[in-house]
Amino acid sequence: MLVLPGELTHAQAQTCLRMLTQGLGRGQEPVIADASALTRFDSSALAVLLACRREVLSLGRSFEVRGLHARLAGLAALYGVSALLPAASA
Repeated sequence: MLVLPGELTHAQAQTCLRMLTQGLGRGQEPVIADASALTRFDSSALAVLLACRREVLSLGRSFEVRGLHARLAGLAALYGVSALLPAASA
């Protein structure tokens, strides 16, 4: 599971992405990005999620998101990328 921090803005994006993708490892199970801690974010959070998704898919695994904040989901819809960030099943 990839756990996003409470704050993810442009200032933290590169460091966060590097930390998240380093922890991917190998395997067959789906990768779940837990965004439930996010309280302060900008569109960079979407960029990080999408970059993680690209990396996960390149490893032949599936990608899901848990706890996507309503405002971030709204941004994803605005940018037309909602379908790329499927909700994790409970």
